[in-house]
Amino acid sequence: MANHQLLDNITHKDTKVNRSFHPQFGDNDSYAQVFVQELRLAQVDYPLFFRKNSQTDKFEMIAMFGFTAQENLFLDVSGWHASYVPMSIRRRPFLIGFQEQVVDGVAQDNVVVHIDMDSPRVSTTAGEPIFLSQGGQSEYLVEMSEVLGGVHNGHQDNAKFIDALVGLSLLESVEIKVELNDGSKNELQGLYTINEEAFLALDNLDFLSLNGQGYVEAIYMLLASMGNLSDLIKRKNATLSQS
Repeated sequence: MANHQLLDNITHKDTKVNRSFHPQFGDNDSYAQVFVQELRLAQVDYPLFFRKNSQTDKFEMIAMFGFTAQENLFLDVSGWHASYVPMSIRRRPFLIGFQEQVVDGVAQDNVVVHIDMDSPRVSTTAGEPIFLSQGGQSEYLVEMSEVLGGVHNGHQDNAKFIDALVGLSLLESVEIKVELNDGSKNELQGLYTINEEAFLALDNLDFLSLNGQGYVEAIYMLLASMGNLSDLIKRKNATLSQS
């Protein structure tokens, strides 16, 4: 169960957060959401796909970490072994909330920071302090606020990007079938990727429209990330040989 609380320097003056990555902290997810503004960094390590959110039925962009549930092949007890960790992972145990405020008689939602007090990262004895002794924000909290801002903006940017892809019929479903060294087979369904043929067949106006929004570069990075599947398979086979 989560225990989301609005963060403040009185209630949480002694709260600390363990910043390391570890399976016991729930970092062993097999995928995580990524955003347009981090594709340049994320495509270095991870295969990137789209999937439909089971609750909203809308597409979201994800980085794949493993082939089965709760399998993160970039994570072990010593930490996360990749050059980049997505913002949706780094922001934990913080999350974005909204607080209603009336301005000039008009109600509006302000973005505020919440913290999950039931997260195993959170304690009052060990970790990075959230607030300074005199009540100000620590450098860590300033950093996390920037990450949360990136996540908040990222949801809006992703929606526009995905709408553009869907509007031009550039997404196609794909099934990933992987046979491992021990003979076992993994089949991943429900994934989508860029239809490269449809992308290359775009007329000039559509291509220029995508390029003007910065989406052509994003599309090429998504396509390039497919090469990371072979590395993910090697990581999986390495775990099998160790066991």
